[in-house]
Amino acid sequence: MQINPYLMFGGNCEEAFRYYEKHLGGKIVAMMKYSDAPPMPEGQSPPEGGCAPDMTGAENLIMHACMEVGGVSLMASDSPPNMPQEKMQGISVTLNLTSEAEARRIFAALSQGGTVTMPLAQTFWAKAFGTVTDRFGTPWMVNCMEEMQMKAAS
Repeated sequence: MQINPYLMFGGNCEEAFRYYEKHLGGKIVAMMKYSDAPPMPEGQSPPEGGCAPDMTGAENLIMHACMEVGGVSLMASDSPPNMPQEKMQGISVTLNLTSEAEARRIFAALSQGGTVTMPLAQTFWAKAFGTVTDRFGTPWMVNCMEEMQMKAAS
């Protein structure tokens, strides 16, 4: 089994994923727009037949995206206009790193235009830990554990 985070955006999924690809070192392996989906045959309903019949205004939004990063698939899409996106709550995407320099670089990139809720700093469990909600609305935890703690936990 593999657990994969699935992020929902309000119209900026492609921009967010291009940014994450650049700064997290991932690779976008799939990106499909709502306009790429086949029309739904008469008398059928999603998902058997394709997209919902009225996707007006969603043609250029992302229906599904997948990025491979750190051995995990991070997935996402834009919410269509008839299903407005609410702010992400109750979850954070956690990045566990072994390089403090890399943790600082990534935290700085995610902080650009975002809101730092806990500055990246040393803690009793980590060389560096911080939390930020990026400019796309995704909450992140950046954690750089001591190398020996990483080994002990595995």
